Amino acid sequence: MLKWNSDVWGKLTGPYSSADNVPVLLQQLMQQYSQEIFDELFQEYLFHQNTIYTATYAAMPFLAQIACSTSDAEVRKELFVNCGIIEASRNERDGELFPESWAELVEDVGNSVCTELYREYLEAIGKLKALTKEVFSYTAHHSIDEMEKHFILVADAAYRGSYILANMLMTFINCDEYVAVCPACEEDVFIWPHEDNSAEILQVYERDPVFHTGQEPYVIVPVTSFADEEIRTLAEQAEAIGEQTLVRHLYYLAGETLCPSCREKFSVWPSLLSTFTM
Repeated sequence: MLKWNSDVWGKLTGPYSSADNVPVLLQQLMQQYSQEIFDELFQEYLFHQNTIYTATYAAMPFLAQIACSTSDAEVRKELFVNCGIIEASRNERDGELFPESWAELVEDVGNSVCTELYREYLEAIGKLKALTKEVFSYTAHHSIDEMEKHFILVADAAYRGSYILANMLMTFINCDEYVAVCPACEEDVFIWPHEDNSAEILQVYERDPVFHTGQEPYVIVPVTSFADEEIRTLAEQAEAIGEQTLVRHLYYLAGETLCPSCREKFSVWPSLLSTFTM
């Protein structure tokens, strides 16, 4: 990990400015965790509009150390979730030693420093992934709202390397609407809960039913079991932490329907994921 007085911090960037203040905030967090300080660090220096920065990579090992060493299960969960959101938003995964976009940073600090920063980031992600069982157990036994459970599943998917799934979950966070793309005609397909507000039943619409009322919905034929390994794992993880709305929806999201635009039959799940890329 970077030393607190390293001049590398001043060469790292966040969404608004340099990372000069990041080591100060990290030191404060490591001395005594404060949600206010973490929020400042996360929002001002590490994450903005699903984008992460060189400062984010450098900070991750410190955040993982706090998460792994704290005796406060709530703090552990908070860091698990937010670091998982960061990992879900990491678009560059093909660089052999570090992301290709770090060309300017390489000129400033050298190849070896960049290689070490990236290696330590990946090690930190591995340490956070190892906390999954503890976080899930804590979540299952405490009163945590469904939206927060949903974000736990986002983090879990990211740590497992299911980045497309993580981004889909992060996009449709409220579990009250989904948008797929018909593989035949490439038109958007709007998936909403049944009009009687039954959260258990999903239906398909040609246009967004919020703005176009009175449409005739199309039925989704749900599955009775999950053949796809990824959706089966997601269902098991959602069940484990009591995210029941998503569990109910997954039987429909794994099902089949007709496209309202071209009337071709298609499978919902791959069409839902098709707009997300790694």
